[in-house]
Amino acid sequence: MPQHTVLIVDDDPHIRDVLRYALEKEGLVVIEAENGREGVEKARQCQPDMMIMDVMMPELSGLEACRELRQTSAVPILFLSSRDSELDRVLGLEWGGDDYVVKPFSPHELMARIKVMLRRLEQTAANASGVSAGPGAGQLSGLSPEASGLLSYQALTLNPQTFQVRWHAIDIPLTVTEFNLLQTFMQNPGRVFTRDMLSDADIFKDIVTERTIDSHIRRLRRKLTDAGYTQAIETVHGFGYRLGAES
Repeated sequence: MPQHTVLIVDDDPHIRDVLRYALEKEGLVVIEAENGREGVEKARQCQPDMMIMDVMMPELSGLEACRELRQTSAVPILFLSSRDSELDRVLGLEWGGDDYVVKPFSPHELMARIKVMLRRLEQTAANASGVSAGPGAGQLSGLSPEASGLLSYQALTLNPQTFQVRWHAIDIPLTVTEFNLLQTFMQNPGRVFTRDMLSDADIFKDIVTERTIDSHIRRLRRKLTDAGYTQAIETVHGFGYRLGAES
């Protein structure tokens, strides 16, 4: 795995020490912040490859910090939290997180999730440079998308080389998961995707529930709608989702 930089944002120094040890053991560069406000500032200054962020913190909570970062950044964010309900997990995704791990956590499981997130970044970068990242890199098996070319549908454009999504002249910042999800829709315009198809498309980093997929869809739909694409993702009741026509 190429060397990556990970920003740890947690007000518990013991948790930061445990994470630093596990990450540096894997050859990763580690940056630390002890609250949400410092985490936002260091994320903007250092441009890490991903973030591990506690939910409950002083100054600025992890959710608030994530929402602030999502205005300008798509850096992958893995939330840590002692709250274990499905509602809390979905809320973390709704606010812009890419994954959610409950405390107390297994360092081995956490490291496995981090490696998956970083591999996905490498796959996306490989697609952008035209290098094959192997089967299943953000696309459905059996489909033949032009992974390295500019995609367009209606007034929506997606550029895998620059990771830029635009509606008319409006830039739309997306997370890695949202970008890969939209890319899958745009590679197959008009096709209806069931939740099982999206789950099998290697878009997500872990085993996901239907509610998790729905949460990612809602976030993507909201961002596109806010930019003016009001029919962005259509729900086909009883089946799944598809890219919508311009309103």
